[in-house]
Amino acid sequence: MNIRHFLEERERQMLSPFACLSVETRGREQAEMHCTLRTTFQDDCNRILQSKAFRRLKYKTQVFLSPEGDHYRTRLTHTLEVSQIARTVARSLALNEDLTEAIALGHDLGHTPFGHAGERILNELAPGGFHHVRQSRRVVEILENDGVGLNLTAEVLDGIAKHSKGQGALNHVADDCLPFTHEGRVVRFADIIAYVNHDLDDALRAGLITEAQIPDDICVVLGRSCQERIDTMVRDLVEVSTSSGGAVIRLSEPVDAALMGLRDWLTSHVYLVKTVDAEFGKAARILRDLFLHFANDRESLLAHGGRCREEDDDLVSVADFVAGMTDRFAINLYHEIFLPRPWRVG
Repeated sequence: MNIRHFLEERERQMLSPFACLSVETRGREQAEMHCTLRTTFQDDCNRILQSKAFRRLKYKTQVFLSPEGDHYRTRLTHTLEVSQIARTVARSLALNEDLTEAIALGHDLGHTPFGHAGERILNELAPGGFHHVRQSRRVVEILENDGVGLNLTAEVLDGIAKHSKGQGALNHVADDCLPFTHEGRVVRFADIIAYVNHDLDDALRAGLITEAQIPDDICVVLGRSCQERIDTMVRDLVEVSTSSGGAVIRLSEPVDAALMGLRDWLTSHVYLVKTVDAEFGKAARILRDLFLHFANDRESLLAHGGRCREEDDDLVSVADFVAGMTDRFAINLYHEIFLPRPWRVG
């Protein structure tokens, strides 16, 4: 029996009319033989999960630079939390969980070391600028699998490319800026629900802020604990989307406004405070020096693991290499290249 056919038929019978069925995928850029055990979107999950870029997320900053505590989030744990929230919503709305999970697992693969500090430096130095969303798609389309890419489906690529929220309210975005699948739109909400809550939780754990400092008007709407806030947002997203008949993925206006308020409050009270930002200033100098070094020494780039594609400008190759580094790799490489080693005699 072909298990994939069974799974595809089960999707037809159980999923919402607004769900993206595996059998209706727009396909891959390079045609492939279908797996007999997995649907196309399940296959995409496996490809992302087994990629080198996914494993490197373990050692990339989320908010706090190389935290010593065992319980602080990294880019990998953020990704897993986004996936869990997105799958909960997708299941509740009878959408395709496999597609939702694939987009969630791949959405941050293009993030630089040292979080947004690294992104700012590469945006300044890389030709045409740099944004982690574009880089995430470049990773899965071109850079992974020794330069062959992962050959993911169009739906997953689209969800990755359009997961970013910008600075405005989540509900009021033009359709052409949103993923074309409901599953991709769910991940877009799940991403910000995850990061505002776990960044707040980490900041509390670090003693950077206290519960009493969180604005009362936000707590009244969303709740006073991490669990309450996530539950409020997830329930609201499911209930409001369900009330539209499933045609629109959205939050209620009060919850959307409170979520944006919490995000803005975190920016001023966590992300940009001196005790956090000062360390990122040091990290930015590390990446700047590494970028300029490799930009002026192609042989060193290749010797340290970089790859120069014939189709790309050398500075693009440098940006790819630096963006793919983990925090600790960048720090160790900086020590190796720029700091003197003790002279050993005898």
